[in-house]
Amino acid sequence: MEPKKHVLKDFYILWSTQSLSQLGSSITAFALTLWLYETTGSALSTAALTICTYAPYVIMSIFAGALTDRFSKKKTMLVCDTLAALSTLIVFVLYKTGSLVMWHLYAINVFSGLMNTVQQPASEVTMTLIVPKEHYQKIGGLKNLSRSLNSVLNPLIAAALYALAGLDIVIAIDLFTFAVAFVALAAFIKIPEVAGKVKESTLKLAKEGLVFLKKTPMVLTLILFMSGVNLIASAFDATLPGYVIPNPKGGTAMLGIVTSAAGIAMVAGSLLVSVIPKPKDRVRVVYITMLISLGTENFLLAFSREPVLWCIGQVIGWILVPVMSANLEVILRNTIPVELQGRVYACRNSLQFFTIPIGLFLGGLLVDNVCEPFMSRMTAASAGESLLTEVAQNVSGPMAEGSGFSEVLTTLFGSGKGSGAALMMFILGLAGTLLCFFTGKKLRKYHYTET
Repeated sequence: MEPKKHVLKDFYILWSTQSLSQLGSSITAFALTLWLYETTGSALSTAALTICTYAPYVIMSIFAGALTDRFSKKKTMLVCDTLAALSTLIVFVLYKTGSLVMWHLYAINVFSGLMNTVQQPASEVTMTLIVPKEHYQKIGGLKNLSRSLNSVLNPLIAAALYALAGLDIVIAIDLFTFAVAFVALAAFIKIPEVAGKVKESTLKLAKEGLVFLKKTPMVLTLILFMSGVNLIASAFDATLPGYVIPNPKGGTAMLGIVTSAAGIAMVAGSLLVSVIPKPKDRVRVVYITMLISLGTENFLLAFSREPVLWCIGQVIGWILVPVMSANLEVILRNTIPVELQGRVYACRNSLQFFTIPIGLFLGGLLVDNVCEPFMSRMTAASAGESLLTEVAQNVSGPMAEGSGFSEVLTTLFGSGKGSGAALMMFILGLAGTLLCFFTGKKLRKYHYTET
């Protein structure tokens, strides 16, 4: 008698191989960030890499769901993954020939972002098609776990491999993981076709989602709040390399460790979600967790000079993110009618994530062109003040004691390259605290009922 096929066999194959491929792609992305920062020394230029990846996602995500509904999910995923791998191969060829420059990476990241925009909804629908409904919660936990582990492993692996052998080994591993995922999907996974075809125009679907959000102010407020959170968090991401790498106790390897601390916190937070009881007020949980994350992490990094405190800040900043995400997801699923969820979620993606490229751009721009030059002047002024104070003390004693404004700033945020990034962390901490305070005040007037 033929043994019964495990109901999740296709999912396990697809999830494990796609997660491996995503890890390979993330390693390459992180290594390219290190290469670009070493080449340019600019926080803005490295942030622009992620901007180029996110911009197509923000612009196209509202239409991508309808586009993928018109084609075979399997073929869509295979084509998008292949084209993304070819873009990585182009980077390798340019690097080996000594022709790789900044704009090459930006153009390739835009193209890769477009591929991901179309591939991601096809992958989500595929998971629904190959997994029985009673296992949705289980696969959701596994997908969240793999994303968290990716966040832990990719900076550590990328920093180690890049330091050991440069981009060569990093890109080779990326292409190998792509090949594994491609063969697994093409040869071992059968994806059922969706019955019927979507006939409505993508513009009509997008409009229906926007109309629902306009009529549901609580959901719209939560989405716009998360848009603000993403603005601050992405500005933080743009600032972090310019804060850690120039620091005497930092460097590229330390950036990998500090970034991995966030991934470890995400893993712990994912486990925390599964054991904590159902909260009385899920809306309150969303903004309180973000108040703790955005406030504590940014201020701790702004005023600290020790790597262990940077890692603690990352843990505090990220451990509550899965808690927030889980509660927000329950609110959305219980509030949005099932027949509208696809188009509303598409609108949600555009509204919630459009601030990420903006935050990355502003973070890099402010660090490079405002905060670092300002702190450089403060450092020079502080040195002058210290000299004058020393001379005055020799003349008039204790009466001349005291510190000027520039000395206060250099005491708080340090001196030299990286002190401007520390100042930027402080600004982001203030912005995050104010955002959570005022949004929380607005959300308290809405009533959410669990169904």
